[in-house]
Amino acid sequence: MEEINSVIEGCIRGDRKSQKLLYDTYSRKLFAICLRYASDYHIAEDFLQDGFIKIFKNISGYKGSGSFEGWKKRIVINVCIEHYRKNRPLISLGDNIIPDTFDNDADILSSLHQKEVIQMLQSISPGYRTVFNLYVVEGYSHQEIAEKLGISEGTSKSQLARARYLLQKKIKASEGIADKIEVQSNDNLQISIS
Repeated sequence: MEEINSVIEGCIRGDRKSQKLLYDTYSRKLFAICLRYASDYHIAEDFLQDGFIKIFKNISGYKGSGSFEGWKKRIVINVCIEHYRKNRPLISLGDNIIPDTFDNDADILSSLHQKEVIQMLQSISPGYRTVFNLYVVEGYSHQEIAEKLGISEGTSKSQLARARYLLQKKIKASEGIADKIEVQSNDNLQISIS
């Protein structure tokens, strides 16, 4: 903890060695977050770069209350969200487009590799992907997502339902085993196998 505080202080002073150490320490974890929101590897790299620019620019605002890990993670997620708010507005598809009749028996992550999950997420539209990540991975409520993205709660729910449906189809196509997919709050992404 003391070491990270000295690195943070170095970054506040603009010390390049401290900035490099901070980047080297956290870039892999933050890049994994960027990959979940980006449509491809190169866009994820752009998100990471923009995220670190904001981290370095605002690091003096980190006061030590709360975890530094959570603080920088929020910055990177917000960079990803800002990109889609500016470049790809979310479109409401209405409520209840996809019936919410999913069961949960087996953990999807045990049957799929992380790379496959990332590729499936990257293949769905930015709006679906963003809502899916915020709800499933980051644990935001539909109300929080609506406020963050400037959309209605109904749009958030319909985007999540559509993302779940599309991911279900992709899992069926790639694995041929998944019948149903369940998304609960936080990171409980599960499937039922028939």
